[in-house]
Amino acid sequence: MANIKSQIKRIKTNEAARERNKRVKSEVRTRTKNALAAAGTENELETLKAAIKRIDKAATKGVIHKNQAANKKSGLMRRINALKTTKA
Repeated sequence: MANIKSQIKRIKTNEAARERNKRVKSEVRTRTKNALAAAGTENELETLKAAIKRIDKAATKGVIHKNQAANKKSGLMRRINALKTTKA
C-alpha cells in the first residue's frame, strides 16, 4: 500500500473508474447479446438501436476506443444480417 497521500487518492480513483468501466463493458455485451437474440423478431430494431447507442456512449465516455466501437457496431450488423438471411 502506498504511503503518499496523493497516491492513496489515485488508487481509490482508479478503482472507482475500473468498476465503472466494468459495468459499462458488461452492459455493452448484454445489449449486443439481446440484439442478436432479437434478430428477425418484431422488436429487432429497438434492441439494435439500444445496443448501438450503448456502444457509442461507451466510446464517448472513453471506456472503449472509437475504432473499437466502430468494429463492434460493424460486427454486430454483420452478425444480425447473417442471422436474418439464414432464418428467411
